[in-house]
Amino acid sequence: MAELQQNTETADTKSSSFYRDFLTKFGALFGLLILCIILSFSTEYFFTVDNMFNITRQASIIAILALAVLLPILTSGIDLSVGSLLALSAMVMGVVSVNWGLGPVLGIISCLAVGAFFGWLNGLALTKLRLPHPFISTLGMMNIARGFALIITGAAPIAGFAFSIQYIGSGSIGPVPVSFLVVIFLYVAMHFFLTRTTIGTYIYAIGGNKEAARLSGINVDKILILVYTSSGLLAGVAGLVMVGRVDSAFPLAGMGYELDAIAAVIIGGASLFGGIGTVWGTMIGTLIIAVLRNGLNLLNVSSDLQMTIIGAVIILAVYIDVLRQRGQTKEA
Repeated sequence: MAELQQNTETADTKSSSFYRDFLTKFGALFGLLILCIILSFSTEYFFTVDNMFNITRQASIIAILALAVLLPILTSGIDLSVGSLLALSAMVMGVVSVNWGLGPVLGIISCLAVGAFFGWLNGLALTKLRLPHPFISTLGMMNIARGFALIITGAAPIAGFAFSIQYIGSGSIGPVPVSFLVVIFLYVAMHFFLTRTTIGTYIYAIGGNKEAARLSGINVDKILILVYTSSGLLAGVAGLVMVGRVDSAFPLAGMGYELDAIAAVIIGGASLFGGIGTVWGTMIGTLIIAVLRNGLNLLNVSSDLQMTIIGAVIILAVYIDVLRQRGQTKEA
């Protein structure tokens, strides 16, 4: 009798583990497919070629920021400054390439360099100042970067960028937006980086157990500085794409985008506790948010109600993450 009960409990544990693994790997994709099916029956305009490419164009900026946020989250951290770094990078590019007339090449270099530099400062603040959590350092940087973005031009927007910059954000190769091709390139490169390099392995190890990683010889501080520098660099890329899309740099750009980016990462299956998450899951999470926003717009749902719905989706995604962690703790 005791043996039968033990076998039953083992079977239940295996079944629970199977469903949790399935939910982790394919839950976001399954949710995206269900959402697309519902919207295709709800509005005739959703499943059109033009709307599909419109979704990819709209999703590009959040997709890049989500990739930027994924790296800190994998280390059990967070980066709240990516939206502000997007704005600051874009404003600096505008000053260099338009106001100072130094051309698009130096403008793009300055845009990416500013994002990477302030990301590096995030990493230094976390590792050298020994702040208790990156929430604090990146929250402070969020305000610092936004303040600089407002100060450098007196809160005035900058327009009139070169065609080469506009092409990155609004151009197309055939029917495919260039911005989406940039996203695909970045995601493929990041997938290779996280799954095929030693540093990528270290990033997951730090998220799994930072102290164990340190004791195993990993230079945790060095990896964290690299992670936050890369996050800032990707925020700069997002700023470049945004400027190209609207032909304007303005200091309030990206306001609140960090929340959508974090939501995309969590919806895509990453864990706020660190060590769990994939590039392609993040892509699916981004598409879920983009498709949901697009579908709600097509259905003429008010922006206020859209915020409520997306907020509920975020809470549900985090709750699923908590349940997954509880299940793993029980198994251990």
